[in-house]
Amino acid sequence: MKTDTGADTVTHLEGQRRNPESRPVGVETVPATSSWTKVEPAPLMEAVVEKANMARAYRRVVANKGAPGADGMPVDQLADHLKQHWPTLRERLLAGEYHPSQIRAVEIPKPKGGMRQLGIPTVTDRLIQQALLQVLTPLFDPGFSASSYGYRPGRSAQQAVSAMKAHVTAGHRWVVDLDLEAFFDRVNHDLLMARVARRVRDRRVLRLIRRYLEAGTFQDGLVAPRRQGTPQGGPLSPLLANILLDDVDKELEHRGHRFCRYADDMQVYVRSRRAGERVMVSLSDFLESSLRLTVNRDKSAVDRPWNRGYLGYTLTRHKRPKLTLAKASLQRLMQRVRDILKRGRGRNIQRVVEELTPVLRGWASYVALVDVKRPLEALDGWIRRRLRCVIWRQWKRPRTRRRKLLALGLDDQRAWKSAGNGRGAWWNAGASHMNQVLPRKWFDRLGLISVLDTVRRLNRSS
Repeated sequence: MKTDTGADTVTHLEGQRRNPESRPVGVETVPATSSWTKVEPAPLMEAVVEKANMARAYRRVVANKGAPGADGMPVDQLADHLKQHWPTLRERLLAGEYHPSQIRAVEIPKPKGGMRQLGIPTVTDRLIQQALLQVLTPLFDPGFSASSYGYRPGRSAQQAVSAMKAHVTAGHRWVVDLDLEAFFDRVNHDLLMARVARRVRDRRVLRLIRRYLEAGTFQDGLVAPRRQGTPQGGPLSPLLANILLDDVDKELEHRGHRFCRYADDMQVYVRSRRAGERVMVSLSDFLESSLRLTVNRDKSAVDRPWNRGYLGYTLTRHKRPKLTLAKASLQRLMQRVRDILKRGRGRNIQRVVEELTPVLRGWASYVALVDVKRPLEALDGWIRRRLRCVIWRQWKRPRTRRRKLLALGLDDQRAWKSAGNGRGAWWNAGASHMNQVLPRKWFDRLGLISVLDTVRRLNRSS
């Protein structure tokens, strides 16, 4: 593998590091850098590199696609790469001598503001992490809490939302909404590895996980070491997060609380504000003292559920509350639609609709649990108006607008008056002349899907 750092290029064999640092070994530390070649091999690593497991991991990595890591190799080159290097990689994994490459750091905007740092492993390391995940999940997942929904087989965000609604309907009408500050960046490696070692005895696997945690971050030509955190971007990261936060789940279960957790998004449901404030204090102390995690007190709150969003949904104030869209979720979709339409101002409107369709269909599938449908109806109307706005701008001149309006069936006098009204594109997009010539049926024929109709169809089929 070759790693470029500025003008200099350092070349070494993939999975091998020079001068590995020697550190004392303990159950909690399970350091990442000394060799386990003298240790009696346990069967877990053999299960990781087993042919059927690796083939399944390969199919998953290829299906997920994803960006190249620090070595620049894309997913479509993985097969050829493995034909040449897999025997050596397998030998190093079985010997406990494989060293991951650095991860490539990228930043993406957070839904609630700020930036989230992702760490993208190389395609080879994504393959190995996926193979590890497939072997480790059956060991850990059966012991996880029934109130944990994130990144687990047979579990989903929709199930968490349904559980939230059930808790509030049962009379727990106050919520302790906990925000963990930069959770994935602050996971303590020793605490995490101690919990992994409760079920994993194969020291080669423990060592490999530790090495993935400590793999340096490659950004702007420089490699920065990492002493804490489990960077988002690799297949293994969500499982490791669940392993650490399972301690929180067990503590809440021991106290008899109703709660939902999806990865690091956590809410506890109680019957009174006073009870919520007690839970907030005691749970914050537990997280900070036992797991060394920081609670963001500015974003955390004890409040009514209808004042707090959860996983894109919120609730109404009714005695039997109804699910509706969280304002932030709707705004994120609207911004995504705006971004697509900005790129479509000089394109055929059919192509724009084709680009919108998978976005709208995927979002409708996610929000299909909503009981309050009025926001979806308003959203459909807003999308059609945005498309009319794009079309009006594409027509540009009054003469072109008059000709297009006439061709679409508007009478001559009204077409002439509408084309030269001097109003802006957004006003005209909502005016009666554009609604008449470009009605909903026109967009239906174009292939534009209705979010409301899609949700209704999904509800009927479920």
